[in-house]
Formats: sequence, C-alpha cells, structure tokens
Amino acid sequence: GGGAYGAAKAGGTFDLVRFVQQPQVLARIVSAVFALIVFACLVGDGYTSVPDDPKLFCVFNHNEDACRYGIGIGVLAFLACIFFFMVDFYFPQISNTTDRKYLVLADLGFSGLWTFLWFIGFCFLTNQWSWTRSEEVYIGADSARAAITFSFFSIFSWVSEPLCPAW
Repeated sequence: GGGAYGAAKAGGTFDLVRFVQQPQVLARIVSAVFALIVFACLVGDGYTSVPDDPKLFCVFNHNEDACRYGIGIGVLAFLACIFFFMVDFYFPQISNTTDRKYLVLADLGFSGLWTFLWFIGFCFLTNQWSWTRSEEVYIGADSARAAITFSFFSIFSWVSEPLCPAW
C-alpha cells in the first residue's frame, strides 16, 4: 500500500531486483548514462586543433562556452543521478514524513530545473554546431553530433523521472 509520499512503512527487507525494476530508478539510470555520454563526448573529442596550430579549440564554432556548458551540465547531472539514486535506495527507511516530503520536492524541483538546462544545452549546442565550418572539424564531428543527440534525449529522460510512480 501507499504510505507517506508513496513509500511503504519504514524498515523491512530490501529486494535489489524489485528496486532496480522501479520506473523511477530505471529513468535515473538512463539519465545518468545519457549525461555520461554527453560529457564523455565533449571531453574526449570536443576539443581539437588544426594541423598548423597546436592550440585546442572547441569544435562547436570555436565557442569554449558551448563545450564548457555541455561538460558542466553533463557532470552535474551524472552526480545528481548518483545522489538521487542513493536517495531512492534509502527512501523506504526514512520514517519522517517531513523528510520524505522535502526529498520528493527536491527531486521534482531538480528534475524540472535539469530538464530546462538540458533543453538550453541542446539548443545552444545545435546552434553553435550549425555555425561550425565543416573544414575545421576533422575528428570530433561524430562526438559533437552524439553530444547534441543525447542532450536532446536527456530532456525527456529528466522530465520522465518525476512522472514515474516510484515514490
């Protein structure tokens, strides 16, 4: 049955299989994987140089802010997924309904904020990529496109987290 904020009474046994099968936990895992892909693509191939100049520049129209933004929200989203994953893990053991309420509201607020930030990131990266000259990008084109694509997917993964009926 439903207890305070969707969780059963505090205590009881922990079932790992049942925990991982919860829709909210699955959505959080997907969000973490998407964030990992975005920042890994940008860290790995988001910076390049031309043959005659060894100085690195961002593949997104030489705009360092585009790479920094993608890496920043990717890293913070990944860390937030780990944090909220741990909250999901310990949530059934929290008996204080006020604490549960604040955790649910924090998850809802953070998911809303990060949905918006991923939307901004997708628009920013797409805009900067559209202005990038193809002859300036030798290696990082596929990684740049992957970062854009998974920024777009992240919008939906983050908006789905609070909609999942785990709590």
